[in-house]
Amino acid sequence: MLSALAGGSVLAEKTGSEPFDVIALHGWGRTAADFAPVLEGMDAAAVQLPGHGVVDPPPTPWSPADYAEWLLPALDPDNPPILLGHSFGGRIAIRLAAKYPERVRALVLTGVPITKLHPAKGPDWRYATIRFLRSVGLVSEARLENARHRFGSADYRQATGVMRDILVKTVAEDYLDDMSGLAMPVELVWGQYDRPAPLAVAEAALSKLPHGRLSVVDDSEHLLDDTLVAALREAITRIHQGET
Repeated sequence: MLSALAGGSVLAEKTGSEPFDVIALHGWGRTAADFAPVLEGMDAAAVQLPGHGVVDPPPTPWSPADYAEWLLPALDPDNPPILLGHSFGGRIAIRLAAKYPERVRALVLTGVPITKLHPAKGPDWRYATIRFLRSVGLVSEARLENARHRFGSADYRQATGVMRDILVKTVAEDYLDDMSGLAMPVELVWGQYDRPAPLAVAEAALSKLPHGRLSVVDDSEHLLDDTLVAALREAITRIHQGET
């Protein structure tokens, strides 16, 4: 059941009691329920991000930094939590920790597209042609939308309205500069076969971190399977024990 935090502006699945030791942020198109097995037995909150699940989208195309500002009031300034971020949620966690390091005890990140390993490819020439034709009024908006569905990613096809704008804005961002400035412990817990955020992304991030640790989870991919869940719980334990 979702409960209100920060005077009602933030909704989250809570376990245990406040102050929260861990605040978790889910991936794009996912929900707070993803973290139930990770946070079991902890004093924690899994936040439901705007535009996902039952929560309305933001009023404008937010960036991860905007999501971070929205989330900030839910963090107890006297008891900085560990931020646990999966994929899109990790983008938000990095931005928040970089701007407000005093409000975050540590980061645990998994499957986060922190940087691009190769230059971004341009759009498919067929889509680019239809987009140009639409710009000069030679094809309909419906045909352009059909092209978006045909040539766009699965996340792009499923997103509509302001969420599509948020996705387009987000995928262009890079976080390596933010990572190099993080003085708190950072645990990178990565599926061996993660495709949206390949292992080499985590290795690039690790090289920038003053206090980082990378744990590779054999045979896991991007979503939170049982072995990734166990590895995330172990990472949180290491932070508590001061081992990172």
